Amino acid sequence: MSHRVVVTEDPEGLRTLRFEEGGARQSVVWPGEPLRLEAAYTRVSMVGLAFVPRPERILVIGLGGGAIPMFLRAVLPEARIDAVEVEPDVVEAAKLYCGFEEDDALRAHVADGREFIESSGPPYSLIFLDAYGPDSIPGHLATREFLGATRARLTPDGAVVSNVWESLSNPLFDSMLRTWQVSFQQLHRFDVEATTNRILVGLSRAESCSRASLLASAREVQRERRLPFELVPLIARGYQAVPRRLKHGHVLTDAEPG
Repeated sequence: MSHRVVVTEDPEGLRTLRFEEGGARQSVVWPGEPLRLEAAYTRVSMVGLAFVPRPERILVIGLGGGAIPMFLRAVLPEARIDAVEVEPDVVEAAKLYCGFEEDDALRAHVADGREFIESSGPPYSLIFLDAYGPDSIPGHLATREFLGATRARLTPDGAVVSNVWESLSNPLFDSMLRTWQVSFQQLHRFDVEATTNRILVGLSRAESCSRASLLASAREVQRERRLPFELVPLIARGYQAVPRRLKHGHVLTDAEPG
C-alpha cells in the first residue's frame, strides 16, 4: 500500500516523518546528528548490542527516516548494514529531508521485507524489525512462518530485535508475543519506560542469557562503543521476564495472520 509521506520540522530542527497529515509518527530524526536517537524505543532497541556486541552484518526492515541504520553506521563503522523499505517515497524522503546517506557499508533496498528475508543472501548477526506501527501490523511480517524465515537468516549467535506496541490500538500484541515465543529458542522482552513500546529480542541459540549477563555485556558495549546514552539503566529498568506459559493470544500463521 502506497502512502503519502509527510515530513515536518519543529523550531529546534527535529524532523518527523508521518504517513498522511496528522498520522502517527513513523520516525523522528535530527538531520546530520546520527548519534542523537530521539525516540525512546530506538534507544532501548540498542539492547541488541548487548546480545551481539560485535555484529558483522546487520539488517533493518523498515527505514522510516533512517534513525536506526544511521545510528548503527556511526557506532559500528566496521559493520555492513542493509536497510529495506517497501515504499520508495520513504527512501526518497529519508535522503532528502532526514539526513540518510548510503555508502559502501550502508545500503538501502526498495523491497518487501519478507521477500528480502526469504531470498538468498548472507546471514546477519542482528536483524531489526522496525516495520510495525502503533495501529498497523503488516500481517505477512508477523506470522510464525515469517519469523522462522527471519531466524534462518541469523548467524548462530545472532538476534532479532523488534518494536511492538502493547496498547488498545494493537489487539494483536498478545498473539505476537506468543508467536515470537514459539519461533525462537529464547525470547526476551524490554519495556520502554513511560510508553507502550515493547522491545522483543529473539535468539536462535538455546544457551541461557540472563539479565545479569546482559547488564555486564551492556557495560562493555558502553565502554567500547562510547554510546551517547546509558544502555545499562535502560536494560535494568525495562527487562521483563517472559513466562513460559502465556495465558493469552494465539500463534499467528500465514493461514490465520490475525
